[in-house]
Amino acid sequence: MRMMPLQDARGDNMRPQSIKMFDYLLLGSLVLGTVNFAFSFGDTMEVLQSDPAVAEVGLGAGFAIGTFAVGMLITLLLWFFISRMRSKIAKWILIAFTVLGIIMLPGSLAQMPSATMIASVVITVMQVAAIYFLFRPDAKAWLDRKEVDSSTFE
Repeated sequence: MRMMPLQDARGDNMRPQSIKMFDYLLLGSLVLGTVNFAFSFGDTMEVLQSDPAVAEVGLGAGFAIGTFAVGMLITLLLWFFISRMRSKIAKWILIAFTVLGIIMLPGSLAQMPSATMIASVVITVMQVAAIYFLFRPDAKAWLDRKEVDSSTFE
């Protein structure tokens, strides 16, 4: 088993397979989340408008879109800091947000149509799987900026 430094001949950071899988799964969950949001927007607006407290405050489409956009931006920033900057702090923040999402998921599912519910569960599973890859030995070594077994780059 040959150990290699974390940079190739050009000085670029080589990312191990587990980090690449993290990228695919997390970014894929964001794409699926965007599609899900677009298709369920009408249902989301119905739920918001049927709540008297929300209607009284006047939260509408702008609030829903803004909340979604901020959530996406935060997740993209966490992805960037984990995948590109090797931040362990961002990794744990992402884990905390994912755990919160899992805790809130059952209550949210009760208000969703079937297709949206299925997509939400798939998105959550993809996020959990992405986090799993951050705990694989090659990802842990990479995040610790240690040498990684060269076979993890194949």
